[in-house]
Amino acid sequence: MEFTEKSKTRQTKRVGIGQLGESIAAKYLENKGFAIICRNYRKKYGEIDIIAQNGEILHFVEVKSVSCENINVSINQHRPEDNIHSKKLRRLRNTIQVYLAEKFRGDEPEWVFDAVTVHIDEKSRQAKVKFLENLIL
Repeated sequence: MEFTEKSKTRQTKRVGIGQLGESIAAKYLENKGFAIICRNYRKKYGEIDIIAQNGEILHFVEVKSVSCENINVSINQHRPEDNIHSKKLRRLRNTIQVYLAEKFRGDEPEWVFDAVTVHIDEKSRQAKVKFLENLIL
């Protein structure tokens, strides 16, 4: 597949928005008392955006970000969490299992799967964050 300059620019912007969204989500979690253990844990099965701990519970966090012209309009029109589809959940489940096997060798801690959505208004340099806790994986 060939990439035109325009599609390369769109892809680069999308990656940049994703990275910005992950940084905003990590800061949000830290402000809520979470300790960030790892960001962008990658395996052949997939990637976990953020692994954090709050108390005794390990949190595997998927971050979904969207750039918008107007945050209030965007929140009502587009829900980034809708992009967490069954194929993505299957990859996350496999990646979480690999992480737990590598780090805990059978003495698995209590853990949950969460999502953080970030609506980024580039013009006003504001973001709205929504934390979706303990989702079914």
